[in-house]
Amino acid sequence: MIINLSATPPTSSSTSVISSSSLIKLLNSRSPKTHLSKSSISFSTSFLSTSNNNQFFHQKRKNPHRNDSFQSYAIPGLEFGALESAKSVLEASGVLAAIIIVHESGHFLAATLQGIHVSKFAVGFGPVLAKFNAANVEYSIRAFPLGGFVGFPDNDPNSDIPVDDKNLLKNRPIFDRVVVISAGVIANIIFAYTIIFVQVLSVGLPVQEAFPGVLVPDVRPLSAASRDGLLAGDVIRTVNGFELPKTGSTSVSRLVEVIKNNPGKNVSLRVARGDQDVEISITPDESVDGTGRIGVQLSPNVKISKVKPKNIAEAFNFSSHEFMGLSANVVDGLKQTFFNFSQTASKVSGPIAIIAVGAEVARSNSDGLFQFAAILNINLAVLNILPLPALDGGSLALLLIEAARGGKKIPQEVEQGIQGSGIMLVLLLGLVLIVRDTLNLDFIKELFL
Repeated sequence: MIINLSATPPTSSSTSVISSSSLIKLLNSRSPKTHLSKSSISFSTSFLSTSNNNQFFHQKRKNPHRNDSFQSYAIPGLEFGALESAKSVLEASGVLAAIIIVHESGHFLAATLQGIHVSKFAVGFGPVLAKFNAANVEYSIRAFPLGGFVGFPDNDPNSDIPVDDKNLLKNRPIFDRVVVISAGVIANIIFAYTIIFVQVLSVGLPVQEAFPGVLVPDVRPLSAASRDGLLAGDVIRTVNGFELPKTGSTSVSRLVEVIKNNPGKNVSLRVARGDQDVEISITPDESVDGTGRIGVQLSPNVKISKVKPKNIAEAFNFSSHEFMGLSANVVDGLKQTFFNFSQTASKVSGPIAIIAVGAEVARSNSDGLFQFAAILNINLAVLNILPLPALDGGSLALLLIEAARGGKKIPQEVEQGIQGSGIMLVLLLGLVLIVRDTLNLDFIKELFL
């Protein structure tokens, strides 16, 4: 989330926008899926999150709480089949809302516990949908689900608090303001670790044993796969004579590549169906972008089991290793995003895409919501600590400049210009992505067919 300490609007000096980047290696706890007929989901947020996709692979591991590095794959387009389940959508939306509230609560508590005046606590931006007042603070839910903000009365012309009040945020020492700014990130880190710890204690951590081939969990009716005889539950062993190995990412990527590159051409598959091997010839349909599709879900051919800790000490050990592994994945994803932005820019998506992924996770395996929530929290914390305008790290950078100037404040109009421009950019990008991701939803596309 973003916190702007010098109030771009007069009444709101702390603004936050959810920024989760790279949901990579999202779930150890479910079999990853991809949809050849559409694509994977990638993110970068304002609620923007960028990532390679939502398919992640884990081989059988000696230490189940250790995250290894795996290659991921992506298919152009968006597949939001999980949105068919209202329950799954509500669960994913609830996770997202909780992460916003936790982040903003970090800022809010850090301020109020120090006696700093706070005027607003909002989830979302824009027009107020619902609100109530308590202890001189307005709590509200707003129209645009791009994050949230904590407002301070520092520059509010309607505030009756004297401008020299020592408990206005702008009048507090630099250290106090640093605590308020960084508290949102700290809250998300603590929340992420807590989620992982609860997962370890309640359902355990997953161990996946890989087998050769690619599993077909689902075949769409009237698709090329259905027409040519592929069935749900089949395991594809070879494609055009190429043996698909155990490595999930390599196997699925290879199969996807062959199908995408052969629209309207025969693709030969050898399929394990029960105790039998079956030869199938499939002719991929041509997508609007000219690539082939056959209308199936694919996942690595793995067997998943859960490992629970024997005692509390082992639970903390498991949780710490898992937290560090997920954090390393997030940092790696951010590096890929920033260093290869020309390649990843087209994969930037907003809150609609995040909810779609979360809904798919909830529908596939409710246990996966643990890591979905943990990943989003870590993404948010890591991205917001970067020294960029409109991010928590940007505000911290301005405070460091102030400290280097011997406590001499940066001119208010300069600070407002920097933070305000960053916030406007994030909001505009977020709104554009909401529209784009909504138009990419399957049921929306079908309305125009």
